[in-house]
Amino acid sequence: MASRPVFIPSFDNSSLVEERVFDFAWSSGFAESQKKKNIEALHSAAMQSGLTRILEISSKSDEKVGRRLSAFSLKVEIEGGKFPLESVYQGSKVFELCGPSIKIFEFEPREAKRFVRELSCGRLIGFELEGRQYPLFPKNAFYDWLYIRALAEHADWIEKNVMYDAYTDIEFNPAKQVNCQARAFAEYVSLAAKSELDAAVRDYGHFASMLPPI
Repeated sequence: MASRPVFIPSFDNSSLVEERVFDFAWSSGFAESQKKKNIEALHSAAMQSGLTRILEISSKSDEKVGRRLSAFSLKVEIEGGKFPLESVYQGSKVFELCGPSIKIFEFEPREAKRFVRELSCGRLIGFELEGRQYPLFPKNAFYDWLYIRALAEHADWIEKNVMYDAYTDIEFNPAKQVNCQARAFAEYVSLAAKSELDAAVRDYGHFASMLPPI
């Protein structure tokens, strides 16, 4: 058995996202077929609780729109051009002994992630992008903000093509990871519904203030 979260946009004033965790039978293995079995099992468990329209946001999604919204498929516009979201995130990391490194922005996402993972630069202490420093807390704020910035320029397309009530990312294990594209997308939907999207994209501090202080 495994437990994984489902993220639901929240349209009240208290939060951006509701997170609900479901237990399901886990199919072990790294084959894509196993990943798809786990997606189906998680969605089935969530549907039994009343959720219906659920979208997997990852490269393993059965839905084209889910694959298109994967962080590895998105680019974010910053000073100097438009670069893969994951590469910008990795290149913006500041460690005790090195970073940030804008050359990483040019890497393919998986290459950027692998390159930074293999660095020996001490512990992560923050982020720096476009000459501005960003803190580690809230833990997921900087990653989510980049993701939402990348999505904002596709707002019209998303409004016409993404009609779901809840979102998952089968690769995300909250016991081991911090960042989750499904949660970030649910935040995007909530921000758009509350007419807060433009303010959140412009102002990191404004966006971070709406997240839980973790």
